[in-house]
Amino acid sequence: MWIAVLIVLAVLAAFASASFKIVGQAEVMVIERLGRFHRVARSGLNVLIPWFERPRSIDVRYFEIAVGGQKKITAGSTTRIDLREQVLNFPSQPVITKDNVTIDIDAVLYYRVADPQKATYAVQNLPYALETLTRTTLRNIVGEMELDATLASRDAINTRMREVIEEAAIGWGVDLTRVELQAIEPPRDIKQSMELQMRAERERRAAVTNAEATKRAAILESEGVREAQVRRAEGEKDAAILRAQGLATARLAMAEAEAQALTRIASALPEGEAAMYLLGVKYLEALPKITEGSGTTIFLPAEATGVMGAIGAMRELLVRSGASSAQGGTRAAPRAAPSPTPPPPPPQLASGAGRSDAGDDADGPDGAPIADL
Repeated sequence: MWIAVLIVLAVLAAFASASFKIVGQAEVMVIERLGRFHRVARSGLNVLIPWFERPRSIDVRYFEIAVGGQKKITAGSTTRIDLREQVLNFPSQPVITKDNVTIDIDAVLYYRVADPQKATYAVQNLPYALETLTRTTLRNIVGEMELDATLASRDAINTRMREVIEEAAIGWGVDLTRVELQAIEPPRDIKQSMELQMRAERERRAAVTNAEATKRAAILESEGVREAQVRRAEGEKDAAILRAQGLATARLAMAEAEAQALTRIASALPEGEAAMYLLGVKYLEALPKITEGSGTTIFLPAEATGVMGAIGAMRELLVRSGASSAQGGTRAAPRAAPSPTPPPPPPQLASGAGRSDAGDDADGPDGAPIADL
């Protein structure tokens, strides 16, 4: 009896398991009745007719990473279709570029099942079909491009791949969201050549930058030197102008002072004798300079005797003017003008050049005696 009860319970459990299906959120099940598509079971509790209705199983592929870091694809089957966006990642594949360089490209595909019926019946293995289509499309696109263009045109490759794959995926009930290239690995020797090229390019840019900096520095330095020279020239010009103005002012002041001195001298001396006084002063001032030479013989012109007489007359004039000022400003009685003082005798001639053996006096040019200092 207990065996019969257990058998009945097992039958009821199997019947319930086959009749009642609970579908999770964002999942669906494709229900077939007698081997034909009947409906799509949505999320929640769904009742199936046992032995007449059953869910259709589909193939799936799972991407896993092994312990050693290698990518691993696991295949299986399930009766539940996930409506969420899924990632289809497969191992990298070798691709030959237009310039015959073999590179490894790792791509990833994002898709979402939009029509469960088409995803079940339009293609036998949806993940494998998408993976194979992605591989072939990637080979076709990269095969038309050179290596440098491939490395620099990831966005263009992604766009073209999406356009090609999406055209086929629409018939499979799949909505393709995006296609991305994870990595592009060229061969090792190509990578070393690229590194050398990159290093050379950076060195070239550094050299160009240093040259531009040197050029800019030289330009700034020349501009600074030019501005300094201009400022210096302007300063020298202003200084020269100021010196000229100061010299002119000084000469004017000296001229005014000399004019006042001449006026006072002329007022202090008798009329007509100021010129003789000034001539004698200038002669006395010039006499020490005349005697500074290395020679011992001086030639005096004939007019020098008159100058010497003027110097003697100057002494008398000074004495006379001092006596006049001592009288308290009273005018003295007119008297006869003193006889002019005879000029002093000419100096003796020096022995040597200019004298004869008899001791006669030798006359210089213009009849002037030769004075021996």
